[in-house]
This record gives sequence, C-alpha cells and structure tokens, in this order.
Amino acid sequence: MLIFDFRAIGNKLLAIRKRLGLTQSEVAEAAGISDRTYADIERGAVNMRIESILKICNVLHITPDEIMTQESTSLSVKQNELIEKLDLCNAKDKETALKILSAFLDSLGE
Repeated sequence: MLIFDFRAIGNKLLAIRKRLGLTQSEVAEAAGISDRTYADIERGAVNMRIESILKICNVLHITPDEIMTQESTSLSVKQNELIEKLDLCNAKDKETALKILSAFLDSLGE
C-alpha cells in the first residue's frame, strides 16, 4: 500500500540516513537539492517532486518502494525510529518513556 503521509516518508528517510551515518547536508548535496529542501522533506513539510525522490533514493541506495510503501517498514526500522525519537528527548522525558515501556514489557509476563 502506498503511503501518502509525507511525515511518514520523511521519518523513513531520516531513519535510513542516520543508519548510513550521513548528515542532511551530505544527502542534499549528493542529490543536488538544497539543504533546506531536504530538511523540509524529512520533516514532511513539503510535497516532493518525483525527481527529488528518485535522486534521494539513489543517494541512500534504496528504492522508492522502501519509503513510499507501508509493507517495507520492518520491525527493526520501527525500533530504530523510536530510538531516534527517544534520543531527541530531554533526560526527564526519556526516563518517563523508558518507565512506560518497562511497565508494558513487565505486564506481558515474559
């Protein structure tokens, strides 16, 4: 199923870029787009042109399907996205999130 949520696509791009150890500037430069445009794409704040999508995918060594379809989101990608979001939190929010996750996992009884 195709994803039409630009924020979801941007989150996938962010996770893939970070996994590859690239900066937004590096991806933007290699794709021939401005830093600002690429940052807007990752935030889901801009409607991407197909040419831009193809250039970014080429730079990240992925197919458009990997960012534009729901089925390609593996558990490890979702886990990485959550870890990246957690890394952006302040210490108090991280502690709260970890307590909630720990309580949930404990409730599973495994």
